[in-house]
Amino acid sequence: MILGISASGRRPQRIKSGNLLCGATEEIMNHFLERTGEPYELVSLSDKHISGCMGCVRCAGDNICVLQDDWAEIRDKMYESEAVVFGAPNYYGIINALGHTFLERTFSLRHRETFPLSGKLNAIITSGSTDTNPVEDFIRKIFRSNHMAEPAGVVNVPGISQCYQCGYGEQCAAGSVVARHRFLDEIKEYHLPDLPPETYRRAEIVAHKLGNMVRAKRG
Repeated sequence: MILGISASGRRPQRIKSGNLLCGATEEIMNHFLERTGEPYELVSLSDKHISGCMGCVRCAGDNICVLQDDWAEIRDKMYESEAVVFGAPNYYGIINALGHTFLERTFSLRHRETFPLSGKLNAIITSGSTDTNPVEDFIRKIFRSNHMAEPAGVVNVPGISQCYQCGYGEQCAAGSVVARHRFLDEIKEYHLPDLPPETYRRAEIVAHKLGNMVRAKRG
């Protein structure tokens, strides 16, 4: 089983024309998982309660975090999975808080030279990043610190600005709607961005590779 973890706070939402109004990270995550050719489960962090690491180091004795929230359930799913696909958006040039909070809790798995995620196959999905990709860099850093395998690949998704659905985008000089279309009386369907076909194709390529790696490792 391949486990997908989406750290986006926004779920995919479409309008009649088919344009994606929000939720680009999870949209591509779903597409990716379907194309692996393997059974999968997608977990969204948007409806989970996960606290940040408290630095108490009470996990040092047994590699089990003592905080009581939804982290442990997803940790166990990572253990049981054959591969992990982690997706997170870029907020203000860094990984969003949901993604950071989840990943920093993997500190509890790294004590006394015991690495329960060692060798775990994986792939990375990011959204909203530019030519440099700090979100990918952070996820890679955490994966490496847990001795996971090098990612099968990375899919970078163009972000969909929240300005298109906030209710004020058409007249807000600080937002991306006005920056792209000038001031509008109304945001029409043809103004809405959508994900380019090459993003889906890239997801299919990396998903196929990860699926083959899972099957090869299974033997």
